[in-house]
Amino acid sequence: MNDSRFATRSELIGILVLAVFLVVILPLCLDVFRLNLVAKYLTYAFVALGLVICWGYGGILSLGQGVFFGLGGYCMAMFLKLEASSVENTKIQSTPGIPDFMDWNQITALPFFWKPFHSLTFTIAAVILVPGIFALIIGAAMFKRRVGGTYFAIITQAVAAILTILIVGQQGYTGGINGMTDLRTLKGWDIRPDHAKVVLYFFEVGLLFGCIFIAQFVRHSKLGRILVAMRDQEDRVRFSGYSVANFKIFAFCIAAIFAAIGGAMFALNVGFMSPSFVGIVPSIEMVIYTAVGGRLSILGAVYGTILVNFAKTSLSESFPELWLFGLGGLFIAVVLAFPNGLAGIWGDYVQPRVSKLIGTSKAKPGWTDNSVADGAPAE
Repeated sequence: MNDSRFATRSELIGILVLAVFLVVILPLCLDVFRLNLVAKYLTYAFVALGLVICWGYGGILSLGQGVFFGLGGYCMAMFLKLEASSVENTKIQSTPGIPDFMDWNQITALPFFWKPFHSLTFTIAAVILVPGIFALIIGAAMFKRRVGGTYFAIITQAVAAILTILIVGQQGYTGGINGMTDLRTLKGWDIRPDHAKVVLYFFEVGLLFGCIFIAQFVRHSKLGRILVAMRDQEDRVRFSGYSVANFKIFAFCIAAIFAAIGGAMFALNVGFMSPSFVGIVPSIEMVIYTAVGGRLSILGAVYGTILVNFAKTSLSESFPELWLFGLGGLFIAVVLAFPNGLAGIWGDYVQPRVSKLIGTSKAKPGWTDNSVADGAPAE
């Protein structure tokens, strides 16, 4: 692995290409509706980035990342819903000043745990801390007892199912199966017009690159090397005196926080949040995004997310009855033919030809870390 603290030259070029693609090409080529669709896709890219660290480098497969995506989204949705539920906006309700779904369920006062979400500062802190603390609790409970592999993946699925049932069952406090809808303003700024959608898109892209930089730093640091060694030779790392459980907890927590940031941006961009984004199915789809892009590639995870969601949208528009089969076929084809995803295709087939053309045949691909691309133990 390269000793750089941030990125190799080829990785920096890859980041620049992605920046041009997201900041220049897409806004110039797409109308506002399609650009907002891309913004929705990119909210899932935050989850995929976290899975690269957690699953790709740490070897921890979590099938419950929808939990953290949902926690971040619900934290932001609670703030937006309170702002949309002012006394003036809800004067026709039996109890003005509370969200409409609470009034429908005959709740006459705002619950105590909702009240802090009147503050945007508290909400932003909650988006980071609530999923982070929840992941810390789960991680400590599991990894300190050396629960991992398939068992951990099943447990995260169970957590996703439990949280979905809890959200749906507590309709008076969460909006139930319908979720939180009619989210209108952010500190008085209307988030529904086209110009607001464009501003939110660029803000989201900025946050995404912030998370990419963090992931790059982790990958190239000593911590990243320990994660890779832990994934391939866990016992050797433990016998070397490192606390494997603590490193796993860190990787799981950072993946949870990245997912929560994506969930918060989803609530802002789409204008609603529901339990349909929390359960087992969306969590598995998020793993598919990472696998298609390449679970060892930070930039590949972003491209994989965009590709899968674009295919999903296109197939559902053209073949509404067959798009699920198409999505499954895409995943199976990529996993069987290209186990390292799009990043593997780039590194194995495209990059060598590009390097040959420009006379830099010794250049290393910038999408993925070849030292661990085939799961070989780090020496």
